[in-house]
Amino acid sequence: MFFKDKTIWITGASSGIGKALAIALSQQGAKLILSSRNQGKLEEVRDECLSYLSTEVYVQVLDLEQYHLIPKIVESILQRFLKIDILINNGGISQRDVAKNTSLAVDKRIMDINFMGTIALSKSLLPSMLKFQLGHIVVISSLVGKFGTPLRSTYSASKHALHGFFDSLRAEMDQEDKDIYISLICPGYINTRITYNALLGNGAPQDSLDEAQANGMSPEVFAKKTLWAIRKKKKEVYIGKREIFGVYIKRFFPNLFSKLISKVKVT
Repeated sequence: MFFKDKTIWITGASSGIGKALAIALSQQGAKLILSSRNQGKLEEVRDECLSYLSTEVYVQVLDLEQYHLIPKIVESILQRFLKIDILINNGGISQRDVAKNTSLAVDKRIMDINFMGTIALSKSLLPSMLKFQLGHIVVISSLVGKFGTPLRSTYSASKHALHGFFDSLRAEMDQEDKDIYISLICPGYINTRITYNALLGNGAPQDSLDEAQANGMSPEVFAKKTLWAIRKKKKEVYIGKREIFGVYIKRFFPNLFSKLISKVKVT
């Protein structure tokens, strides 16, 4: 029961990975703050979590794209909860179009949500964690934060940016010798509805499920593996099926990786 009575804030908690993490944590008695843009779905997740061991599950509507509003939201959360033990940055949006067909407006929206919103929330909470000299920031990145694939140019760029930022932040926290931990979790294909909301080049949602996503790891299994990584304070982990080998192929056999990735179909 490592997470019992810990206060944990999860973004993107209304469905998919975020919902699975919330339920898994509620089964261990964590106190939860659930955030996304959809209050109705958050309340449904809250009610399910309260049927387990959690004694408090608080809903905080949060739009990562409106990152300039985040400091005030954090201020109100800290007035209620005093401190956050673990922040799980899970909220984000994906992409399904080639770079040449993706407008700059869509590029900016993806970066604002996935990168700017995430670092705005993390940086707003950091002073409180430093004050208590304790905290853990978890970032749900992606395998495409380690390599790029067709149809995901800006999505991949946003995840690469998160790795650069949080690797630097981890090094800074290590220099300060504080118990502030940073974990980057890189999922492969997880069977969620993320591709329904993935943006096409014109900004419209794809509104369909990718075959690879449908055949991916269940969010419940992913959540279990992620909580293990958090308990162990892992710096970076890759969670998925055989697609995780792409990280190692890219690292040790870059020419082979380039040949393989160029064969991915673009429709």
